[in-house]
Amino acid sequence: MGQSCIKFVIVGFPSLQPEYFHLVAWFFFFLYLTTVVGNFLLVVVFALECSLQKPMYIIMVSLALADIGFATVALPKLIARYWWNDGALGFHTCLFQEQMIHYFGSLSSLILMTMALDRYLAICFPLRYPVWMTNRTMTGLTLFCWVVAHIFAGISTVNFTMMPFCGPNKIVHAFCDTMSLTSLVCGDTTRQFSEAFAGAMFVLYVPLSFIIFSYICIIIMVLRMASRQGRAKTFSTCATQGCIISIYYIPRFFVYSTPYFPNLKMTPDKRIATTLFYSLLPPLINPFIYCLRTKEIKQILKHWGRSNFVLLRLA
Repeated sequence: MGQSCIKFVIVGFPSLQPEYFHLVAWFFFFLYLTTVVGNFLLVVVFALECSLQKPMYIIMVSLALADIGFATVALPKLIARYWWNDGALGFHTCLFQEQMIHYFGSLSSLILMTMALDRYLAICFPLRYPVWMTNRTMTGLTLFCWVVAHIFAGISTVNFTMMPFCGPNKIVHAFCDTMSLTSLVCGDTTRQFSEAFAGAMFVLYVPLSFIIFSYICIIIMVLRMASRQGRAKTFSTCATQGCIISIYYIPRFFVYSTPYFPNLKMTPDKRIATTLFYSLLPPLINPFIYCLRTKEIKQILKHWGRSNFVLLRLA
């Protein structure tokens, strides 16, 4: 049988009882809707307000687009699985989902590193920052992230096109990814899994290493500030971003490292729940973290709200 004839089935949570399927479908539907609307609002505000055409907001919009992309690739099929019991995927559709899942994951990691670079330059080199980090520079860095992220995801996708699949076709996961597909490959998959693991660790922890370095430099610089108010504001921003970064990186390490540590055992349900937690929570809360805590965006939203209120009263 040719690979084009292979069909996969998304199982989702294997222990979930059928009576809860519609409840879970509604949960993921509202999660998807909130994620897309929240991030799309950020994109619209950036596009309409010339005052936001700054490097910091360019990278925020890039992250928002990546979050919309990931949610759109990951959630609709999972919702269909629990709403209409439609979890079937063709071979190439599954590979496309696997490619885009890892692409947007890699892209988010690179964007977080770029965001850390922007904050590092802004706080540690405030006088040189306007010269070094222009809109053109940030746009170039952003485009670089969007292109390079395809390399890491593409390696495993190309490998899967040359591998034979046999046995069960059920993907015990919420979506197609490298780990779930590797378990369905015939023969020894040690080399393929090791390559995928090495690639994942590189694209995750090289950016994380730079993020940690930049935050250490920022903290040292902030401690030297004379203004207590300035220190508190900077620490508040760093703490918020640090929370998002921790949610994004730390659980991923445990999920990818489980096969290499016998004492780290995760049931399929726990592995899926952990994966969905670190994959979907940051896109959900990023608009609130990076927008509602940003003074300029809050003022713009308040102005829009007052303008619409006046128009409604005049109507």
